[in-house]
Amino acid sequence: MNKKFTATLLAVGLFVSALAQEKVDQAAVQKIRKEGLENSKVMDIAFHMTDVLGPRLSNSPGLKKAQDWAVKQFSDWGLKNARLEAWGTFGKGWQIDKYYAATTAPFYKAIIASPKAWTTGTNGPIKSAVILIKADTVSDLDQYKGKLAGKIVMLDQSNVQPLKNSYKPDATKHSDSTLQAMAAATLGGGGQRRAAAPAAMSAMMRQRANRAAIAQRLQEENVGLLLSFARGNHGTLFTSNGASYALDAKPASPELEVSAEDYLHILRLLRAGHPVELEADIKTSFFAEDPQGYNVIAEIPGTDKKLKDEVVIIGGHYDSWHAATGATDNAAGSAVMMEAMRILKAIDFKPKRTLRVVLWSSEEQGLFGSRGYVAKHFGDPKTMVLTKDQKKVSAYYNLDNGTGAIRGVYMQGNEAAKPIFEEWLSPFHDIGAKTVTLGNTGGTDHLAFDAVGIPGFQFIQDPMDYGTRTHHSNQDTFDRLDAEALKRSATIVASFVYHTSERAEQIPRKPLPQAPDAKP
Repeated sequence: MNKKFTATLLAVGLFVSALAQEKVDQAAVQKIRKEGLENSKVMDIAFHMTDVLGPRLSNSPGLKKAQDWAVKQFSDWGLKNARLEAWGTFGKGWQIDKYYAATTAPFYKAIIASPKAWTTGTNGPIKSAVILIKADTVSDLDQYKGKLAGKIVMLDQSNVQPLKNSYKPDATKHSDSTLQAMAAATLGGGGQRRAAAPAAMSAMMRQRANRAAIAQRLQEENVGLLLSFARGNHGTLFTSNGASYALDAKPASPELEVSAEDYLHILRLLRAGHPVELEADIKTSFFAEDPQGYNVIAEIPGTDKKLKDEVVIIGGHYDSWHAATGATDNAAGSAVMMEAMRILKAIDFKPKRTLRVVLWSSEEQGLFGSRGYVAKHFGDPKTMVLTKDQKKVSAYYNLDNGTGAIRGVYMQGNEAAKPIFEEWLSPFHDIGAKTVTLGNTGGTDHLAFDAVGIPGFQFIQDPMDYGTRTHHSNQDTFDRLDAEALKRSATIVASFVYHTSERAEQIPRKPLPQAPDAKP
């Protein structure tokens, strides 16, 4: 037999044998399960984040208040180095101080809506007939020049269609077949988000530029209030950003994102020639005194002489949108990560490696908090110039897909770690967590770590009604949280953190990514 082939077989055999010997500390798991499932504080944590502290829009007073609360909570639990750490410049904060709107003709009806983030207020109560504007391009607005000052307007958009009933349930859980398909995924498949085709991306950019130009013209005309159509139904509206948060951004017109039912009601009346009158009073505030963005950080220091400088990091983004209290996006993930640290502290765990929890800010605007933190501490993904601390991170674990229970782990293509995680999930098969997929889910903070070669993982969660009802919506409230699911998730995270800390070796790493401009 070829000696080189024999050596390869031997290496593979040793690798498989080593993975097969991956240990689970059953005694520790039982302690973690007892504390996490029987003495849980996760819903109390989530209650304070949502009902008590409210919305946590990036750089808003609400977020800053919630960050101060989290630092104090970590300190009260006995975690060390609890603090706020700046990751870079974000821009202006913003909040809603007052909002009211209703149609007064043809009859009185308060409408379900939300001011768009970073838009101005109405400078006191206003009342006006609603003017329906047909404008697909900026030039279509020429006929309205000088006629819109102080008026309430809405655009007659051809893409606004009547609502249709859906016969699918709002909330779902992963079926066995779905989880089996995830587990069978190979490298390059299984949940990874595909980039938009160039033609589609170009069309989207043109549409975005056209909308921006129309908004700019309406601002120049000094409209009193703009009504826009919000995605959603059954009184749910999915809110969005209405203007720039940059320090030098020009003011944008007051704008209400109106629920589909109320918007379509007004639109049908105006199209049929029936006048509609609306009154509104909106007050918003901007905050530019401190444009820095901050993350919340706290630790349980390591105790092993050789391993205490290494780190296991967990996190979730703490910022939210403003139309509700950001319960599933992402008080749920933040509360789970806080609870996981509380569990480990409560069982008096003395980790070998240092355990660090980070609550990110400005994830909603582009993963800014995690990317800024990674760039500051571990390296630049654009150049792949890395710091010495990059090698000290064993793994990063993230939670940011709503309230659904953890069902497994997305491996981000890390084949060597897959059998390790399969063993670590084995004590939790009874609560539905057993799927490990080589695939990935995109769009959240584990990507910042993966981009510089640190093993970064997002957990698989049941979808629940995240995409249909709560994600970025006015329904994202405490009532949408699943207490049992959050208890289970915090327990599983705590166990993963425990085993990552105590493992003789770090979590295996994939080959380092190449810098985007590196030559092959």
